[in-house]
Amino acid sequence: MDRFTWTNSHLELNETYVIEQGGVRLYDGDEKAKLNVGTAFLTTHRLIWSDIKYEDSCLSIPLSQIIFFEEEAARIGKSAKIVIHLHPAPANKEPGPYKKSKFSYIKLSFKEHGQIEFYRRLTEEMTLKRWENTPVSQSIPPPVAGSRGGHTRAVGIVGIERKIEEKRKEMDKNISEAFEDLSKLMVKAKEMVELSRSIANKIKDKQGDITEDETIRFKSYLLSMGIANPVTRETHGSGTHYHLQLAKQLGDMLQAPLEERGGMMALTEVYCLVNRARGMELLSPEDLVNACKVFESLKLPLRLRVFDSGVMVVQLQSHSEEEMIASALDNVSDKGSLTAEEFAKLLGLSVLLSKERLLLAEKMGHLCRDDSVEGLRFYPNLF
Repeated sequence: MDRFTWTNSHLELNETYVIEQGGVRLYDGDEKAKLNVGTAFLTTHRLIWSDIKYEDSCLSIPLSQIIFFEEEAARIGKSAKIVIHLHPAPANKEPGPYKKSKFSYIKLSFKEHGQIEFYRRLTEEMTLKRWENTPVSQSIPPPVAGSRGGHTRAVGIVGIERKIEEKRKEMDKNISEAFEDLSKLMVKAKEMVELSRSIANKIKDKQGDITEDETIRFKSYLLSMGIANPVTRETHGSGTHYHLQLAKQLGDMLQAPLEERGGMMALTEVYCLVNRARGMELLSPEDLVNACKVFESLKLPLRLRVFDSGVMVVQLQSHSEEEMIASALDNVSDKGSLTAEEFAKLLGLSVLLSKERLLLAEKMGHLCRDDSVEGLRFYPNLF
């Protein structure tokens, strides 16, 4: 701490503000300094610390005094710190809070986090060493009210706060512009849905001069765009009617993916697949569940199944329970024993669905388990 000198809140000429972090306490080596929690400022030339209660109480140390620095991780009841090792104090050093210290290093304790970004910016400044290229000159006091003349830079803590406020306004402006762009994108997306809907109707009604090759090309384009005409609350209202129409559309859409995945998909996987295809017209989880519940009443080739564990899946009506049990028993018998992860690799299924199949086969008495520290493993039931 004997390397610190008293300073004011003015930035020097050619000195630039880099970053600030509040809630920082100073340590003289391993001992807590007899100072309040304050704000640490990093500039291109100095490390400045300001007391939050007494703004005129500012300390600074030149970055050229730093030998190296390192991070000290947070522990239970201890904040994360940056440990800064320093050169000996020069003989002509300005007065500071400590005349002499037995430590050759200081610590910055970050009570409100922010140490990662502060460490990164400090690393950049120590690498660039901008204080060597632009030596500081005499500090400039704040301009006198009513003074005239050329443009004067904003300096000191007030100038820093003003720069932070300017950055915040610029960030707000950028966010507003981003949301405007997003709104324009959503408008365009609705136009694309309308276009795909008209193309789908044109293909369906065979209107105009559309050849067979063009029909195939149009369908491939619509497939790449997702569902051509998604069922929405705007087009089909709400309540039971909406869920019935949605179930019919899901029945058409999920047939092929289910056949590719062995006749069964977890409801979470279905949710992701459907919303990816619907584009901007996203489904809520509640609407998806309600639509899946009416599969059987509509006599669709799909059904919603809930396992004993609570896992919900969508499966083909043709997908029989006996086939699942037989597949699980055959694979376990061939390998001698299997875990859910190993079974999933064999069938190309998710671990969740593979485990449910093994548990179902166990429930029917065809498999037995060994639940040990190595995990859950299933064996053929020879009893």
